[in-house]
Amino acid sequence: MVVINCDMGEAYGLYKMGDDKGLMPHIDVANVACGFHASDFNHMRKTVQLAKQFGVKVGAHPSLPDLQGFGRREMKIDREELTNCLLYQIGALKAFLDAEGVPLNHIKPHGALYGMAARNEEIAEAIADAADVYKVPLLGMKGTLHQMVYERRGHTFVAEYYADLDYNADGSLIITREHEAKDPTDAASRCTRAVNEGKTRTVAGNDVLVGADSICIHSDTPNAVAIAHAVREAVRPYLTAR
Repeated sequence: MVVINCDMGEAYGLYKMGDDKGLMPHIDVANVACGFHASDFNHMRKTVQLAKQFGVKVGAHPSLPDLQGFGRREMKIDREELTNCLLYQIGALKAFLDAEGVPLNHIKPHGALYGMAARNEEIAEAIADAADVYKVPLLGMKGTLHQMVYERRGHTFVAEYYADLDYNADGSLIITREHEAKDPTDAASRCTRAVNEGKTRTVAGNDVLVGADSICIHSDTPNAVAIAHAVREAVRPYLTAR
């Protein structure tokens, strides 16, 4: 069975980002920004309240401390400092969840941190250190180092497939600073294949193995609502009931 997740809650102050309300009917799980790549205390609580209204589960979407770069730039950071950075962010979201009577569903690192965890053991260990405190599942990519580390540490691992990102020939994600609009029909077709066959076509034209326990859509993709609608309709037979 499959769920659809979305990285969201990324507005900041007076600056708007994504149509969170428009996306909510099409998703099962919200990955809510925790203030270090996007969002702030007002938008964090508003997003939690919106998810609660639509019956959408909420997980933490913490990042490297890179607000200006939207968390999509890598940096050098040691294990202890990163763990503390993550505990700080997840704790902030947890406070708003507690205020609304909503449980923390999972943890999903954002952007560059997510990519670093797939190939850097110390980064993956730091994320697992933070997850030890909250004892919720971790989202990541199948067949990568972070899957190995998370599962070795006893954490539930949820394999993600990306509806609106391209894949390199080696199966890694192409993470851009700004996301471009994608063809919703093509995105839906790719997701269906990922669910049915566990494969996706890369930009180089080869097929790679993927996991698709959860399908991700980014709220900052320009036509995210159209993609979410098309994907949900395409994979509806495989969806886990909310």
